[in-house]
Amino acid sequence: MQNLLEIQNVVKKYGDFTALNDVSLEVPKGSVFGLLGPNGAGKTSLIRIINQITLPDSGRIFLDGEPLEPNHIEHIGYLPEERGLYKSMKVGEQALYLAQLKGMSKAEAKKRLHYWFEKFDIGAWWNKKVEELSKGMAQKVQFIVTVLHQPKLLIFDEPFSGFDPINAQLIAKEILQMRDEGATIIFSTHRMESVEEMCDYIALINKSNKILDGKLDDIKRQFRSNTFQVGLKTDQEELVTNLLKDKYKVLPADFRLLNEGLKLNVQLPENQSPNELLSLLTNYGEVEHFLELVPSANDIFIQAVNKNN
Repeated sequence: MQNLLEIQNVVKKYGDFTALNDVSLEVPKGSVFGLLGPNGAGKTSLIRIINQITLPDSGRIFLDGEPLEPNHIEHIGYLPEERGLYKSMKVGEQALYLAQLKGMSKAEAKKRLHYWFEKFDIGAWWNKKVEELSKGMAQKVQFIVTVLHQPKLLIFDEPFSGFDPINAQLIAKEILQMRDEGATIIFSTHRMESVEEMCDYIALINKSNKILDGKLDDIKRQFRSNTFQVGLKTDQEELVTNLLKDKYKVLPADFRLLNEGLKLNVQLPENQSPNELLSLLTNYGEVEHFLELVPSANDIFIQAVNKNN
């Protein structure tokens, strides 16, 4: 898969503080790329550099195979965490103005705005001032302004902040639809459930350094521990527990079974098939639950950051 964005050995310092230390990333075309990290890790500095708000001290950035230049800003849509609408301006007037800054004609901008306002059922907001809108309503307007010019690269920084679950799901659906239509998306968030739902690739930055990156499924495989949740209906719980402890690492488990039974987490030796474990269990009762504990994005985030620290 070709890359839309390539970041090569970027360094950014503010006085004696290093915000980014030799960071390199590749963002594949037509993907959702999760840019993750604790507060102060360097994510915002990198986003500002991509948007040419600030410049790197060293390193190179390529957009669609070309060195990043000022004119490329027309191919980028950026939704910052701190929203930037002018509160005293009318919604429609402001949206038209911002669209024209991205190189759109007034006629084309108006046409696309009416499409989005109808899609989000917010046509009645056109002549309202931004200060009359709730935070969530203003978020919708800013989202529309961000995507209106159909850029190659979209950067969303905490895009669901301020949204109720229904509207958050609406925006998530639109983001995935744009990916499916060919857009490339950088998605920065602390909501790990959104990473699970949306991201194809992730990179994790901590203390100014990239500590992890790649396809999310591949990273999950790297962090898997070959541990299984086991739920067994049996009248020989003590015997089964002791048999398992003789062969495997066994820990108590807390999950819900429809019927009461033995609940355990069982870690198998590396590369051992779970079939042997399953066979042992079936000899002593009815297996009601058997599930590999695949690490979540949240688990990976915590484990990788703690190890790096």
